[in-house]
Amino acid sequence: MSYRQGRLAEAIKKEISDLIRNEIKDPRIGFVTITAVDVSSDLRHAKVYASVLGGGEQQRATAEALNRAAGYIRSEIGRRIRLKYTPEIIFQLDTSIERGTRVIKLMEEVKAGGGEGSGE
Repeated sequence: MSYRQGRLAEAIKKEISDLIRNEIKDPRIGFVTITAVDVSSDLRHAKVYASVLGGGEQQRATAEALNRAAGYIRSEIGRRIRLKYTPEIIFQLDTSIERGTRVIKLMEEVKAGGGEGSGE
């Protein structure tokens, strides 16, 4: 990723987080954290990764609501960040935090189970 792509990705991440927190009032959008933004090399597409607190149905509803609001979010980013072209925005669910939590839980279970049988 080039320096410019990185700077734009961070700016988009900051602005989308602010928009979700303060402007978008859709009740389907739950507790969302924008974890990463990948900007294409031509700066015309941005893939936004969002982590959603809640179960599978809540995550799907939030992802759908975010994708429906993508046009509004794109126009707001166009107003807030001066660019020749405002990137198309695509939201993707980021399940890495959920997977990480599950791995830590499994490791703790193995440690607890392994500690008993080894005589420690």
